Amino acid sequence: MESRAINFGAGPSALPTSVLQEATKGLLNFNGTGMGIAEISHRSKEFTAYLQSVEQNIRKLLDIQPTHSILFTQGGGSTQFSAVVLNMLARHRLLHPQLTDEDRVLDYVVTGSWSKKAAEEARRMGGSTVNIAADSRKYSKDQKSFDNIPTADAYSFSNDPALIYYCANETVDGVEFSAEENSPASFPFQLLPRNALLPLVGDYSSSFMSRPIPHLSDHAIIYAGAQKNVGPAGLTILIVRNDCIVDVDAAARLGAIPVPICLSYKTLADHNSLYNTPPVLSIYITGLVLEYMLQLGGLDYYAGLTNRKSKKVYDVLKYGENKGIFKGKVKEGSGSQMNIVFDVIGEGLLAKFIAGAEERGMKGLKGHRSVGGVRVSIYNAVTEEETDLLISYMEQFAGQHKVNKE
Repeated sequence: MESRAINFGAGPSALPTSVLQEATKGLLNFNGTGMGIAEISHRSKEFTAYLQSVEQNIRKLLDIQPTHSILFTQGGGSTQFSAVVLNMLARHRLLHPQLTDEDRVLDYVVTGSWSKKAAEEARRMGGSTVNIAADSRKYSKDQKSFDNIPTADAYSFSNDPALIYYCANETVDGVEFSAEENSPASFPFQLLPRNALLPLVGDYSSSFMSRPIPHLSDHAIIYAGAQKNVGPAGLTILIVRNDCIVDVDAAARLGAIPVPICLSYKTLADHNSLYNTPPVLSIYITGLVLEYMLQLGGLDYYAGLTNRKSKKVYDVLKYGENKGIFKGKVKEGSGSQMNIVFDVIGEGLLAKFIAGAEERGMKGLKGHRSVGGVRVSIYNAVTEEETDLLISYMEQFAGQHKVNKE
């Protein structure tokens, strides 16, 4: 096999080589059917059994209780910006039919580009009042940048919102809520109303399956695009508390916004995610990745791996900052473990850094077009050895270049 590049891209991202090799077999002959996975009917007994096994392995890895359903759909996180609003407004309408649209409040915690887009989509759709419960830009130096996770005193949640939305890891901006309960950068679960049916919604696309999800059982909805840690693009995984799977048509008769049938969680749940053809190939490869993860030790293994890899990258970033070559974009303590962002200081040095990395077989390091710089995405399939190669290159680059500070 030809040498493969080291993929530090933000998504679609690296997949384990052994999984890709196994997937090629399934492309020709899926589970002994004599048909490839891209050819077989999604309603065949072989595929429906495989889909059930994928769900079971997600439950096992994340310890998901029967209170929550696992749904498989398409459209990525951006489609869920709309679907979450529609389904949760329908739920709220059924619970509180007497309220006006203005009295239905959606709380959004805005900490980066994705949560900002989610809040904008909620406003665009109407049918509610959008309350920004916290906006991290207010706490940046220029009051414009997403470079921090606000501390607990920055949040202002509504009394009875239809939903409370946050994005666990902002891929573009490189900020992430800490999984450590006592960290100033952790999500302020302690400030939320203490009842069994919190309308809490978490976008976990960029950190899904890299570590356990804090307070998972308290969430109404968790969603994640597969293309970061668990599979190829095309699959979106939903974890939905059962009370949030509601009759959206009954809600529409009471005045709620009608929900397109394929965006209705009830449609997905009632048909075991097979109302229409799901992303069969993406589900197949995701299933192979989940089996691979379980073989290696599950989320305990991956949480440790993630901690080690991210610590190494932040340590070499600090080394480069001391040399005057690198400059982190995120305040200390708020940085993502998955997507580490920084600038390369000095005229022409960013392009030189990227070019040198590509010469060494390291790809996908260019930062998002909206923020520039470098973005190092160290998703699950990026090995510690591959990360070490990047560390060595960053150390070498910082040692060879000096910035004229005069």
